[in-house]
Amino acid sequence: MTSRRRAAGTALITHDDCFAHKMPEGHPECAARLDAVLNALEGKELIRCDAPLVKDGDLAPLHPQAHLDRLEAMVPERGGISIDGDTWMSPGTMRAARRGAGGAILGVQMVMAGQAQNAFVATRPPGHHAEASQAMGFCFLCGAAVAARHALDHHGLARVAIIDFDVHHGNGTQALTEDDPRIMYLSAHQMPLFPGTGDPSETGADGTVVNVALRDGSGSAAFRAAMSDVILPAAAAFRPELLIVSAGFDAHRADPLAGLMLDTADFTWISEALCDLAGEHCEGRLVSVLEGGYDLNALATCAAAHVDVLIARSRA
Repeated sequence: MTSRRRAAGTALITHDDCFAHKMPEGHPECAARLDAVLNALEGKELIRCDAPLVKDGDLAPLHPQAHLDRLEAMVPERGGISIDGDTWMSPGTMRAARRGAGGAILGVQMVMAGQAQNAFVATRPPGHHAEASQAMGFCFLCGAAVAARHALDHHGLARVAIIDFDVHHGNGTQALTEDDPRIMYLSAHQMPLFPGTGDPSETGADGTVVNVALRDGSGSAAFRAAMSDVILPAAAAFRPELLIVSAGFDAHRADPLAGLMLDTADFTWISEALCDLAGEHCEGRLVSVLEGGYDLNALATCAAAHVDVLIARSRA
């Protein structure tokens, strides 16, 4: 691909439909999460866009039509139903999930068209636990994987990297990409922890899966070493033409669902490192999708720090 001047600006892609995904009282994956993120981004210089509803055709390479039909048939007319102990559906769930995947695709389209340098997709529910035919772990559609496949199939790219810094391993993203040599999936996550996948021995058929497992309480130094010594060099060696980020902020020390014990400064640091990687190999093209983060104050602060880095780099 030929190099060209990139448009300045960071896109913020979201939609009010994502508030209509209702959870039982006390569930950590609540609408207040998105409120916290969007309030923290209020007043920042962003290109604000509505996330479209993803089309079945854009999901079909990864999520079979029969599975999509089953999910749609399960949507309750009122109230909520449980798919498993963690994952619930309400009348607005599938529209919210479709906005998330559609928003991730729109982010790819905007950075590839030069309409933005980078993008942050602020939607819910998250997506990186959703497998081809299984909703789980709060997730229904795997936006990061769908966006990577869209970039390859529709924008002439040869290689896309997905870097996941959520505290939980993205089993869905890995399962959906590990047999495609055009996509590299890289994750540093707490282990043992849900979903139980992500052992470093899991490398994919073509060596395009890289996992670093971190113990409970590892803290900043171990996280930064995992990224600096393993994840970032492996991604650079892959020479991606687009970087997609699964941006989970639940590794923060205040998060109630895990114990990796990171600070806001660590999310600023990794955001800068990811932008460096995108600048070196991807003409700065980076699409970040919101995954986890369940302490509202920590989520808001860390998401704002992440987006501040994207904004600054989009002007560089």
